[in-house]
Amino acid sequence: MPDHFYVYPAYLDRGLSRAEGRRVPEADGLSDLTVEEIARAAQKLGYRADAEPGKQYPRRAYLFAGRVKVTKRGGSAKAGFLRSLAREIRKLRGEPSKAKA
Repeated sequence: MPDHFYVYPAYLDRGLSRAEGRRVPEADGLSDLTVEEIARAAQKLGYRADAEPGKQYPRRAYLFAGRVKVTKRGGSAKAGFLRSLAREIRKLRGEPSKAKA
């Protein structure tokens, strides 16, 4: 198994449907994400994260929005990580949390 996973901005994009690639609940979604913002939030959560600008998400191959390579830690599931990441980005932006506790 790989020791990392990728996070594309589409995973957290509130404007996309699940079929288009969003992987968090719509209430947790964000708009206007950048790979730098995602990498910074992942690093704040204690993960090693490297931004890879210019990469494309396979479901939206016509966009080169980039991706972030995140090194896995023991016991961390990707779905839970993505929700934590969305909360951290919201916190870094100074936005109130929209997700239910």
